[in-house]
Amino acid sequence: MLMRTDPFRELDRLTQQFFGTTGTWSRPSAMPMDAWRDGDMFYVQFDLPGVSPDAIDLDVEKNTLTVKAERRPAQRGDNAEVQLSERPLGVFSRQLFLGDALDVEHITASYEAGVLTLTIPVAETAKPRKIHISGGSDHKELQA
Repeated sequence: MLMRTDPFRELDRLTQQFFGTTGTWSRPSAMPMDAWRDGDMFYVQFDLPGVSPDAIDLDVEKNTLTVKAERRPAQRGDNAEVQLSERPLGVFSRQLFLGDALDVEHITASYEAGVLTLTIPVAETAKPRKIHISGGSDHKELQA
């Protein structure tokens, strides 16, 4: 048997039971995320352990990316008595507002070991480029 010794966690559990917030499948919850740029690519990773790939939904509307995932309860036998339940279940949701510097038309996604990775290319218009200046006998290049 597993035992908990955190009195505040027990108080939270009792409060959730009293107010009826446990087991609520429609309550969205945030998912941990990392984001970084490496060269001409922008990467976003979401931690979604225990979520089946078919329970993940990605949508892009204009420059808003929405990630929704659902963690369903584990299948247990009819006589199973839950001793401890700390992993959140239900729907998890996160929205990202992507700037014009990212190419939302070419987002790719992969899911491995409970981590959803999105790869978003930097838009061509946002990449640094050289501008050629002509005039007289002197030719110069400036970096924009």
